[in-house]
Amino acid sequence: MHRLLELERIGQAVNVLFLTLLAAVMFFPLYYVLVVSLTDPGEYLQKKIVLFPQQWSFEAYTYLLSTEAFLRSLGNSSFLATVGTVCSLAVSASLAYALSWKKFVFRRGIMLLILLTVLFSPGIIPNYLLVRELGLINTHWALILPSLANGWTVILLKNFFDQVPAEISEAAAMDGCNAFRTWYTVVLPLSLPALATFGLFFAVGYWNQFFAALLYLNNPAEWPIQVLLQNMLLSASNIDLVAPGQQVETPPTEMLKMASIIVAIVPILAVYPFVQKHFAKGALMGSVKG
Repeated sequence: MHRLLELERIGQAVNVLFLTLLAAVMFFPLYYVLVVSLTDPGEYLQKKIVLFPQQWSFEAYTYLLSTEAFLRSLGNSSFLATVGTVCSLAVSASLAYALSWKKFVFRRGIMLLILLTVLFSPGIIPNYLLVRELGLINTHWALILPSLANGWTVILLKNFFDQVPAEISEAAAMDGCNAFRTWYTVVLPLSLPALATFGLFFAVGYWNQFFAALLYLNNPAEWPIQVLLQNMLLSASNIDLVAPGQQVETPPTEMLKMASIIVAIVPILAVYPFVQKHFAKGALMGSVKG
């Protein structure tokens, strides 16, 4: 018995050591990016590889946040993340709630169409032709309207609404609430965990818009942060962030790249703690029908 307890402790110690090393390996790239972005430019030019800087500096961030192109791209991504998330939640939740009604005549047919969109994708070319015919090229709506409702999201939200007791809606109707008021004042507050979870998914997706932005946005002024970041990372030298004629001392290229990466991931990291308490509950509530 004592021998088994010893082996169990050794196994637990090995697991802890392995997971700690794995976490360190995964965390190190982010740590290095953050450290380089905060290193004094003079020290970075001397050492090139900095793990524990002696002098800290926000010069790279100050430079980025003073440039018109970078601020504009942040604004574009913020617009996509906020407006796109609100619109996607409104459409997906409304459709899912309608499909959860047992008295809705066309619910089976619409569910079949939604399942077909999950199984089959039209592809890049049909999507591009659709966006072009709608006149959405070089507009942010080209990144929002085609992806308003996701099939999996609608199905999971429908399963969540199926679990809401019908007696609640019946009681609201007896109190004089119509269908819309019941949905807005009764069902939506009960759906906060699911809406917070899928809202986070939508926000991350819109904030990280990249491939669709490359296809539909030809004007650099409309680029979100991810497209501008890709151009900065691929550029051998600093891209033209500063307006013509503006005299600004430019930090080293690598420092700007590292700082831009940190700025691009901070907003999502800042939003996550506010929805964390709803995340696990919301993700599970709509995943099992019962």
